[in-house]
Amino acid sequence: MGLLERFLPRTEFDSYEDFVKNYRLCVPERFNFGYDVVDAWAELEPDKKALVWCDDRGGEKTVTFAEMSRLSNQAANWFAAKGIGRGDPVLLILRRRWEYWVCAAALHKLGAVLVPGSTQLTQKDIEYRVEAAGIKMVLTVEGLQSFDIGRYPATLERVATNNEDTMLVYFSSGTTGMPKMVRHDFVHPLGQIVTAKYWQCVRENTLHMSVSDSGWAKFGWGKIYGQWLCGACIFAYDMDKFVPKNLLQKVQDYKLTTFCAPPTMYRFMLQEDIASYDLSSVERYCNAGEPLNPEVFERMLQITGKKLAEGFGQSESSVLVASFPWFEPRPGSMGKPSPLYDIDIVDESGVSCEAGEEGEIVVRGLQNPNGLFKEYLYDDEANARTFRNGCYYTGDVAWRDGDGYYWFVGRNDDVIKCSGYRIGPFEVESALIQHQAVLECAVTAAPDPVRGQVVKATVVLKKGFPPSDTLAKELQEHVKRVTAPYKYPRIVEFTEELPKTVSGKIKRAEIRKLST
Repeated sequence: MGLLERFLPRTEFDSYEDFVKNYRLCVPERFNFGYDVVDAWAELEPDKKALVWCDDRGGEKTVTFAEMSRLSNQAANWFAAKGIGRGDPVLLILRRRWEYWVCAAALHKLGAVLVPGSTQLTQKDIEYRVEAAGIKMVLTVEGLQSFDIGRYPATLERVATNNEDTMLVYFSSGTTGMPKMVRHDFVHPLGQIVTAKYWQCVRENTLHMSVSDSGWAKFGWGKIYGQWLCGACIFAYDMDKFVPKNLLQKVQDYKLTTFCAPPTMYRFMLQEDIASYDLSSVERYCNAGEPLNPEVFERMLQITGKKLAEGFGQSESSVLVASFPWFEPRPGSMGKPSPLYDIDIVDESGVSCEAGEEGEIVVRGLQNPNGLFKEYLYDDEANARTFRNGCYYTGDVAWRDGDGYYWFVGRNDDVIKCSGYRIGPFEVESALIQHQAVLECAVTAAPDPVRGQVVKATVVLKKGFPPSDTLAKELQEHVKRVTAPYKYPRIVEFTEELPKTVSGKIKRAEIRKLST
């Protein structure tokens, strides 16, 4: 019996309906990813590749599961010698260094709390996290110089952990106030099986790449938990900076099988001569982090012959809604719900919306959907706001069509309220992207004394298209033609680049601040 069969009595399904009805997850008592996945693979197939890593300076490293098991044991002993034990929060700011995987597995084995952090954090950000989470240790890339684990024992006596213990805490990038602490328990990795096997369609002993820095929840989605549960090998490219040509070269040279990136990165890759790269090894392209514009979907299909499969979720969850392989993706749609969750769209009164009606995405029935977070740590107000009426309110607005496909509108905070209209930024962005001059854009609300809010478009132009008032007017008229006229951006601002996270996600909150 393979490893995945220990957790899934049935792994293959004939249809989406069969998948939703019959997907079952067997959760062991005291499940611990470090022992029950990393060490288990090391015992089953010691030479199975766990990680293929490279960087921009010629560095390269391949780690088998036997090596990952040994290294994580040594790292656990190193952490323990520094005073880290069960329940102790440790902040890792390690980019995409191969040591991150070693440290993550080690902390899980110890029953410590892994707190990922981005290299974009300022001193103030780090100080806030240290105080808010009670951080006992911060390990950075520079700190790896003292990460001398080689002299520590390669064996480790299993530490007893409970499924409900805190395994992982993400600091959410909230649109208002300070970031919230998203608490996941030790069962959370099992929820990522759906993410990896049935959305990303990773396969055992093949290379999978999700483009993400280790400081973000998308890393947990795409670069460790579900992928290793399924026996896939993680491909990690520790890039200094996102350069589309370099990323395409890596996909070609390492012959990746499955690939996931934010739409922003696809847009920039499409500006290169993709046809000159041999990407024939890629069987599945996925996108997450932001909604996918139909224009990008169509161009990728035209060039690669593959349909992008969108996935939607949050730091608080595994994949909630996705384009699963049993049905055709629809350009612009997130897909259909995961079998792990009872997903619905509700109005302001909590009543289910009819097809075509916009509302908030909720997860009904919170008995224990594996993959969903447990709470916001030390934040009773946020918990009361998001957990109510037996549901988890995601804060995301969408609508559902008559065939059960979900269509993203925007965050509650992102939806623009102009003269009584509710305008979703994604639809306006998709319209703008269709214009030949637009490379990428972000649509946000700008305050207006008469209308309350108006639509503002912050636009990055393609090479050869200089900004001008005439072009701004042309873009406004273009949006009026492509979508409802009242949705056009009354403000068009040109910029050289949009503020983004390391993973390529546009920082709309930062753009909004500039409009206040």
